[in-house]
Amino acid sequence: MSNTNTKTISPFSRRKFLKSSGGVALFIGASGLLPNLLSCSDSKGVQRQLTKHGVTAWVRITEDGQITIYNPAAEMGQGSMTALPLIFAEEMDADWSRVNVEFSPQESEIYGSEGWQPGSKLMFTVGSRTTKSYYPVMRKAGAQARYVLLHSAAGYWKVPFDELTTDQSEVIHEKSGQKIGYGDLVSHLSMPETLPDFTESGLKNPKDFKLIGNEIPRTEIPEKVDGSALFAIDLRLPNMVYGVLERGSMHGAKPTLTNESEILAMEGVLKVVPFDYAIGVVANTLEAALSAKDALNIEWGDALPKGFNSQEIYSTYAQRANALKKGDTVNELGDVELAMHNASKTYEADFKNDYVYHAQMEPLNAVVQVAQDGQSAEVWVGSQQGADTKLGIPDLLGIPHEAVKVNLQYLGGGFGRRSMNDFVLECGSLAKAMAPQPVKLIWTREDDVTYGAFRPLTLQRLRVSTDAQGNLTGFWHCVVGDGGNLVASGARNDHYTIPNQWVEWREASHGVRLKHWRSVGHGPNKFAIEAMLDEVAYDHSIDPIDFRRKLMINAPRALATLEKVAKISDWNSPSAEGRAKGVAFVEHGSLGTGVCEISVNYNTGQITVHRFWIALDAGVVVQPNNVKAQMEGGIIMGISSALKEQITLVDGKVQQRNYDDYQLLRMQEVPDSIETVIIPSAEHPEGVGETATPMVAGAIANAFLKLTGKRLRHMPFTPERVLEVLNS
Repeated sequence: MSNTNTKTISPFSRRKFLKSSGGVALFIGASGLLPNLLSCSDSKGVQRQLTKHGVTAWVRITEDGQITIYNPAAEMGQGSMTALPLIFAEEMDADWSRVNVEFSPQESEIYGSEGWQPGSKLMFTVGSRTTKSYYPVMRKAGAQARYVLLHSAAGYWKVPFDELTTDQSEVIHEKSGQKIGYGDLVSHLSMPETLPDFTESGLKNPKDFKLIGNEIPRTEIPEKVDGSALFAIDLRLPNMVYGVLERGSMHGAKPTLTNESEILAMEGVLKVVPFDYAIGVVANTLEAALSAKDALNIEWGDALPKGFNSQEIYSTYAQRANALKKGDTVNELGDVELAMHNASKTYEADFKNDYVYHAQMEPLNAVVQVAQDGQSAEVWVGSQQGADTKLGIPDLLGIPHEAVKVNLQYLGGGFGRRSMNDFVLECGSLAKAMAPQPVKLIWTREDDVTYGAFRPLTLQRLRVSTDAQGNLTGFWHCVVGDGGNLVASGARNDHYTIPNQWVEWREASHGVRLKHWRSVGHGPNKFAIEAMLDEVAYDHSIDPIDFRRKLMINAPRALATLEKVAKISDWNSPSAEGRAKGVAFVEHGSLGTGVCEISVNYNTGQITVHRFWIALDAGVVVQPNNVKAQMEGGIIMGISSALKEQITLVDGKVQQRNYDDYQLLRMQEVPDSIETVIIPSAEHPEGVGETATPMVAGAIANAFLKLTGKRLRHMPFTPERVLEVLNS
């Protein structure tokens, strides 16, 4: 590995390291990835130095050669607890069998990656950005740690730095035949005057990777299997009490409690805490808190959703799409109106999708302890983090940011819901009332369904023009719904060569709580786009793969996924009788094309997805098996949302309460096989967690069109809706 093409940063004022019986820590300054290795005479001095300089560690090496690497991202089953430390270990040349992984402190100035705006640093596990954004961070930090070890060995052996190499946690001097393990170097560590700020050319060539791209078992799986893994809901602290809230079923309605004295008289009840939209109860046990919650007598006021009926709103949305006044422009290319005027043929269709609930496995929960004087607090939570790594608790309590410690735990599912901190702030309010006792807040499943924060309901009107040969000349896409980017993302067609495009969003708000749901707007938008493409191809008797092949002429990486999935799915061979295949392409960071094979029960309206094939280009793939697992999970979640999942509101009130009336895909309904082929690439890694889910609905609708000649345009494709289409 060459260290040329690197730039140096200013010299250190200290050249000694922090040494202890536990080993050495390479400290990273708040200004960047600069290891400040501090010399301190005792533990109190260490603490003073750390406080003064505001630093913390990326890696810790002990004298027995054990290495601890800190993971800055949430771990909710997507594998970040392995992927990010693996990137660090690759550049450090660490022996992976001797690596342990822990969550880093929640301090974005130190552990953050580049955010959505230049110069910002975030710890935010959302948007399929974790590996993408931390890839350069972890590579440079690992390379700097390796550099320090090389420098230390060169000084210890009195040999030229350039004669040294590393491998498997050892520094090697080939000329003299000497080797020394990283652990053995702990007592000989020294700091260079300057440290390279490695550029891409100074890091490993991907062809030399030993860990990245190989099948490395995930670090957290064993403890999840044997039950020793701790999620926030598992935590039990001394003197901990329990909190619950009753929020009602109309979002934003104000409560008036009429039997507070009776509630306070119940066994185990400690306090009643009112909120603008809920009534909170704190009790000695969860059972006592839930019993008190059931006994609450609340008069609910009106709120913005009152009178709103979700299944009746589509006609109003259609009128909004008809209005001459345009909405907010999302994308504009060429002249769509002129293309429509000159078209040989035009097509128009409305696509609809209902509200969808996140349905994460672990109920929302948090533990917060506020000091007796109210001037500090500690939080234990499974969170996708956020713009504020302290999750809003400092502002809630009116205390400094540094006075709050957040202990990140494993998440039992997130999908965007745990990037919202409402449940943490609720727990903080209860803990403030109970200080200094720690409070655990738990949302029941009914709480989470009725007061959920849903993927928005939308209507999308698409108008498409073609020439006489069936070539697309214009594509107009109008999204009507609430939430801005929640409904507008994924509506662009950057990988299709369509000369004239217009995408707009027209707002329609009803006071319903909304939040990012896996793939955000891509799910509904890619469904509408991909289904519309097949409707045009079907009308012109053009094969859907051939149709997309021509559209992707200027997008070779996207085209490669199309060609690969056509091959692995044996697209050109006929399906078995009663079955058909459908295709859909999605870009959500990574590029993926999927093909599904379905059948339809004409008596019940039940659609069955038998097989799914995916070709994926995700750039450099850190963990191939984990990427395949992500794609499989995304496909299953996509099938569930496309065929079953549905939140409805009547007179502003959520009608579903639990999994008996909010249907999810069952084990016996998953495809017989899901096959993912990863296309090799040396490009920068892209996210994979949200690529599979939005391709599903379009692929199913397109297979349905091929099989029946009928069009599915309203998600979810419930049996009732399928029968209605079949009988139309």
